[in-house]
Amino acid sequence: MTKSAVLLAALLALGACAQKPSTEVAVLVENPLAPEPVPASYRTEIAIARISELLTKAETTDEQRARLFYDRGVMYDSVGLRSLARFDFLRALRLQPDMADAYNFIGIHHTLVGNYTEAYESFDAALELAPDYDYAYLNRGIALLYDSKTDLAIGDFEQFYQAKPEDPYRSLWLYFADAKLSAPEAQARLTLNQGKLDQKHWASNIVAFYLGKISEQELLDTAANVNSDPQQLAERLCEVYFYLAKWHQQQNPTKAMDYYKKVLSTNVYEFVEHRYARIEMNRLRGLDASAISAE
Repeated sequence: MTKSAVLLAALLALGACAQKPSTEVAVLVENPLAPEPVPASYRTEIAIARISELLTKAETTDEQRARLFYDRGVMYDSVGLRSLARFDFLRALRLQPDMADAYNFIGIHHTLVGNYTEAYESFDAALELAPDYDYAYLNRGIALLYDSKTDLAIGDFEQFYQAKPEDPYRSLWLYFADAKLSAPEAQARLTLNQGKLDQKHWASNIVAFYLGKISEQELLDTAANVNSDPQQLAERLCEVYFYLAKWHQQQNPTKAMDYYKKVLSTNVYEFVEHRYARIEMNRLRGLDASAISAE
């Protein structure tokens, strides 16, 4: 091969190389504020199966069966199977009518479909059996708030708050009821209650946001700072998106609706925020809770 032919071949080879597209390594960058739905726990599924098997055995006492029905109901509720959960709570009460926890759950389920009279009866039964049952006060207060009985709701939220004033969520629910009557007074009481909060609790930042001390983005950044724990991240996002939605629903209902949808996408069914997000969404749409079937 002549020298010129060698040069021509080299030039052609270089040209071919230049025409090959460069390969770039794709890098995955996840958005920490995008909820990843929490899958049903394997342990929960196994526990449901084992309890179902135990319930088929004739040698269990009524008291044992009541506890098994209740426990399975709690597990059904935790994975969003609320109709199955309600059936089990009712079965538990037929066998053991003094289960305050079961009455509390049934009251929640009545609230979710707007059956407020039945909800009050269930919460009243729970509190008659267990007068210090603070979460029955919370859930009855929420039912009263949705039923436009704000003064009564405030009484229940105050009872719930006084049981543990360092809990940020208790201050927030009391604030929601107070704000129905007077926004300035609600803000003043929330400011006072902030001084009693456990500042190490991440949700104290939600109260700080409501008081204008941190921005929305700062609150979201705090919620996402969970050291890559997907379960904890989903739980925090479930909470923070709910309270941001509550904040925006008067001035920016579109943004509030987006946040409520994000709450539901976390699949953290057992959280108060997830339970009531759909009611809040439908209230934004102008729908009455009684027209909404339970999940």
